[in-house]
Amino acid sequence: MDTQTWTTRRGSNPRLETEQVIEIPSTPTGEVRHSNNGFVSPTFKTALIIASWYFSNIGVLLLNKYLLSFYGYRYPIFLTMLHMISCTTYSFIAIHWFEFVPFQQIVSRKQFFKIAALSVIFCFSVVCGNTSLRYLPVSFNQAIGATTPFFTAIFAFLITCKKESAEVYLALMPVVLGIVLASNSEPLFHLFGFLVCVGSTAGRALKSVVQGNVAAITIQKAREDSFIVFLLLGNSTVAYLVNLTNFLVTKHTSALTLQVLGNAKAAVAAVVSVLIFRNPVTVMGMTGFGVTIMGVVLYSEARKRLKNTPH
Repeated sequence: MDTQTWTTRRGSNPRLETEQVIEIPSTPTGEVRHSNNGFVSPTFKTALIIASWYFSNIGVLLLNKYLLSFYGYRYPIFLTMLHMISCTTYSFIAIHWFEFVPFQQIVSRKQFFKIAALSVIFCFSVVCGNTSLRYLPVSFNQAIGATTPFFTAIFAFLITCKKESAEVYLALMPVVLGIVLASNSEPLFHLFGFLVCVGSTAGRALKSVVQGNVAAITIQKAREDSFIVFLLLGNSTVAYLVNLTNFLVTKHTSALTLQVLGNAKAAVAAVVSVLIFRNPVTVMGMTGFGVTIMGVVLYSEARKRLKNTPH
């Protein structure tokens, strides 16, 4: 009896003749994997991205405040439009010219409406945030912005019916208490600025869960003072870097880490703004800000413990 080879056995089964042979690539060695990262370690790369996110966030806050309150450019909606145009332009250059990431098409009407809704919410949040800087100091603006987890928990319950534990909800109480203390003692408190800042914060929270015609005035201002062109271009560029680094930090860390880093960023931005713009602060206001930050930290820790608890 002739011994069958692999070839004759395979030929005896017609089904095997039509099957495709899948070639599994070999696992790269450690040297190859590390050589792909170049001379930059993953830890250093993440730290560099986080530092860029901090500088761009604080930079665009200070530039917005300077333009809207001190320089006299009182057009927050048009400024937001410039931010959106810069994001579109720089993204087009990064994708089509430098090919940093592949171009992706919208594949369905449902996906289009989801993106459109997210864009509207994001634009609303940015408009309200920029408008609030006309009336409020950056330090108070950032104190209100730190209450984002409070609105996130509310919208998560209303939209997705997601309930948190009692511990998580209790951890949110200092967040609200801190803002009450800070609002009552803020020397430059402005009701309209406070309301639109709350709207901006709620818009950011809603986004995480799910123009005015002043071109002629801007051109006239540019003819009178060319420095405004540099300010607007720089402001729009930094605004693009804010969005880009925000996604990069989310990619290289986690949502919880991003929240903790955002709390620290708010504190740093408040201190820097006080040093630069010399806006008055009170002990009670700083205490309220500190209570809010502490509440957000407690909330983050409660969420983390709940996530790690086996069900």
